[in-house]
Amino acid sequence: MISFADCYRGLTGHDAPAATADFRVTPWVMNSREVVAQGGFVARPGASDSSVDGHRYIGDALQRGAAAVIAERDRTDLAMVGDGVQIVDLNAGPVAALKAPTLFLADDSLAAIQRLAAWWRQRANPGLQIVAITGSVGKTTTKELIAAVLSQRFRTWKSRGNYNSDIGMPMSLLDMPLEIERAVVEMGMTRRGEIAELVRIAHPQIGVVTNVGPAHMMQLGSFEAITAAKQELVEGLPASGLAILNADDWRVRSMADKSAATVVTYGSDPSNDVWADEVTTRGLDGISLRFHRGKDSAYAHLPLLGQHSVHGSLAAATVGLTQGMSWGEIIAGLKSIAEHEVLRIMVVEGLHGSTLIDDTYNASPDSVMAALNLLADLDGRKIAVLGDMKELGPYSHEGHALVSRRAGTVADRFVAVGEMAPRMIQDAHRAGMAPTATYAAQDAADAEAWLRGQLQQGDIVLVKASRAVGLDQLVTALTVTPEDI
Repeated sequence: MISFADCYRGLTGHDAPAATADFRVTPWVMNSREVVAQGGFVARPGASDSSVDGHRYIGDALQRGAAAVIAERDRTDLAMVGDGVQIVDLNAGPVAALKAPTLFLADDSLAAIQRLAAWWRQRANPGLQIVAITGSVGKTTTKELIAAVLSQRFRTWKSRGNYNSDIGMPMSLLDMPLEIERAVVEMGMTRRGEIAELVRIAHPQIGVVTNVGPAHMMQLGSFEAITAAKQELVEGLPASGLAILNADDWRVRSMADKSAATVVTYGSDPSNDVWADEVTTRGLDGISLRFHRGKDSAYAHLPLLGQHSVHGSLAAATVGLTQGMSWGEIIAGLKSIAEHEVLRIMVVEGLHGSTLIDDTYNASPDSVMAALNLLADLDGRKIAVLGDMKELGPYSHEGHALVSRRAGTVADRFVAVGEMAPRMIQDAHRAGMAPTATYAAQDAADAEAWLRGQLQQGDIVLVKASRAVGLDQLVTALTVTPEDI
């Protein structure tokens, strides 16, 4: 984790004064409400609404104990900063003394935090190998699985949560201890060139591409553009590196000739370098499968939900194998994931003896279809509660119709939530679901009221939507508490 003195060195290019206090600045955040004592804050301008301009919250970040703040000089009102804060202009020369808290003034706060993260990455031990993951669905879960595997042999660090954007990944990278041997990071994008920027900052030797789906169709407009954006990871790998590709996705498979790195494929077909068969889904008890590489194979029963977990497990196994790890180490790592509350799907006890499958973090057509396939494998009366999927752009109607038709064939009851709800219910009816088995809810509270009158012993309730729909509040409302017992 980067020290206060190193923040100065990395941002200014000058050595910190000798008397500078030596403490860690962590975590770096861009929401002032998340600032902790001796943490870092990056002020970013809002897209159009000035109320979300981070420069308005510099004072709040300092009051919460931020030791270092990066802001843009043209947007910062120094009168709001307060007394006792040292101001360092990154265009000026070295300072004679340095104390916390310090406000660093930059031309561009994003460029500044990226430059600092790149400098920190360059200081890591020469033996460090970074694994970068991108894809439309499953990045965070795949990251967690890969990190769990690598930690069986190596000193391993992983990026924070889903900090994978042009500012999120650099902020998370500043948490990385310099002495670790392996690091695992996510790389997301909302525009062309973003992943290429992240590659230049992190310099990964290994790149994993999980899939290409319609997420961010609104920003990029076509599958071809999304593929090209994800492809920036494999294009940026060194010739000595490894491009690990999910060959079951033909768009990912097409990236094989776009990288100077050695290509390693995984998937369900025996033609891949690493593949799996004998896949059995065991509902809430996980999955079983047999891994293969060449003539070697290993059987595993893993605490992961749904057949879509096979690809994340294969990606992690492939990374482990390229690092010389044994099947025993790999499987032990995959099994250890049950000890961590990191996977997006959570199973909780619901009201009236029901079981809630909480997958409310985010949603895309691919991830919703995977969740519905999991629901289909479970015993009990099945209720699908699905909400709007954001950022699908021109694919929105088709994407919502796809999942609604599947819900109409899988579920016994279907609740749609949000602006798209009436259209989703119509598509479920077209798939054969009876009108009496469906409900179009305006919001999470409306869905909750309907479900409270429907839930019964043995029901299995899948809840999934984009985060903005707020269905996490629905899960909280329907979860059994001590007062309910």
